[in-house]
Amino acid sequence: MAKEVVNKIKLQIPAGKATPAPPVGTVLGPAGINLGEFCTKFNDASKDKMGDILPVEITVYGDRSFDFVLKTPPAPFLIKKYAKIQKGSAKGANQIVATLTIDDIRKIAETKMPDLNANDIDAAMKIIEGTARNMGVAVKGVNDAELAEQQAEAAAAEIEAAKREAELEEMEAEIKEEQSVDVEVINEKAEESAEEKTEE
Repeated sequence: MAKEVVNKIKLQIPAGKATPAPPVGTVLGPAGINLGEFCTKFNDASKDKMGDILPVEITVYGDRSFDFVLKTPPAPFLIKKYAKIQKGSAKGANQIVATLTIDDIRKIAETKMPDLNANDIDAAMKIIEGTARNMGVAVKGVNDAELAEQQAEAAAAEIEAAKREAELEEMEAEIKEEQSVDVEVINEKAEESAEEKTEE
């Protein structure tokens, strides 16, 4: 008889480094899983992938036993690893932060192939290329020239926008200045008392 599945949990954990501390303990503790047992099994299963971040899908059963399946590292993680960068571009494809070779893309696609919705390696490479592009990582000989051109256009547009912004600020400042022209206030009481004095 099949066990009753009570929970499915997805986590991303550094290979070989699961501990009962947060975030693992925080997520799995309430599920009633034996944390020590999970950490030991995960670390044994992933020790050959040390240095990678691994998504893991954990199935929890009614009797508090569990199974887990290790997935391939996330594509952005692999792209950053091969490109030797800490993070992708904040401006997406408008800013190139690194360049990979077609061989790098092929290796990443081969690693990710089991988890990608792709029928062959070429389709998998296209998916990885697209992810890399969105992170500001160009592919040498494929889209590096196109992305460099896009980056230059984006930079020019940014300069133009900054120029327009400065002009607008200048115009606003001029309008404010015109509106705050000093108006002479006549103190009638002071004038009256001056007139009275001269009459006396």
